[in-house]
Amino acid sequence: MSLAIAVQMDPIESVDIDADSTFALCLEAQARGYSLFHYLPDALVFRDGRLTARGRPMTLRREKGRHAALGAPETVDLASVDVVMMRQDPPFDMSYITATHLLEHIHPGTLVVNDPASVRNAPEKLFVTHFEGVMPPTMITRDEAEIAAFREEHRDIILKPLFGNGGAGVFHLREDDENLNALLEMFLTSSRDPIIAQRYLPEVREGDKRIILVEGEAVGAINRIPAAGESRANMHVGGRPVQSALTSRETEICEIIGPALRERGLTFVGIDVIGGYLTEINVTSPTGIQEIERFDGVRIAALIWDAIEGRLAGQGGAGPAR
Repeated sequence: MSLAIAVQMDPIESVDIDADSTFALCLEAQARGYSLFHYLPDALVFRDGRLTARGRPMTLRREKGRHAALGAPETVDLASVDVVMMRQDPPFDMSYITATHLLEHIHPGTLVVNDPASVRNAPEKLFVTHFEGVMPPTMITRDEAEIAAFREEHRDIILKPLFGNGGAGVFHLREDDENLNALLEMFLTSSRDPIIAQRYLPEVREGDKRIILVEGEAVGAINRIPAAGESRANMHVGGRPVQSALTSRETEICEIIGPALRERGLTFVGIDVIGGYLTEINVTSPTGIQEIERFDGVRIAALIWDAIEGRLAGQGGAGPAR
């Protein structure tokens, strides 16, 4: 199958080729003979019913410092390509949401991965609330008294912004911590968004597991161990990836959420599980596939493209090819 792929992402020149999932996806696409076109989210233009983007043809190689060769700038009508990969990094802000609205004008004639309407309707820390029995005790509110009562009940809690990413703005408040009021003041004056309060899960010291699902099916996992003195396991703040298999509870969680992911066109999803609790469903720009391949040899990028080819052939929902 020969496909024209447009990749909506941040600058390709700055990616870490040993960790970036989009780079791995593009290398796999290139190996299959697909053509690649790179553009930045700011390059989208909607005019007179047409959605275009100004970008450049792209060729990649796994060679640090010389990993991307970009052709001359050109403007492409995105309705003329086969697939748009929406892979820019969060934050999930109004710019991100606007991009999903614009991409809806071409989807599904041009297949957008993940489905833009579903991405918009599935913010990572909110989508998870629709599944019963999988989350730790959680509160979402701007009501200071309610948050104080939640802390009184659970004693040891996490506070984090509703639309944060990468572990930014995540605070662990122990029972004797006197910073609750100061943190609430900071959150509530810097944003109009609600705050998430969750019972602290001490099992995070044993790892925050990233599980990758393709068409709703778990295909691989890594465990991320927090650095000493950290309650966050995100790798860019010092978390250490280690090889991991799924527990029966984690398999159960995947089976609970998998059908909803598949039905919503969320082909490539990364979920976070701590101590048997689902904390986030990442649908915007999931990461972790290179680490899983190094540990387990699972070629997740290939499974994702198999699933995309299946959707293009009218076989969506059949799950990734094996």
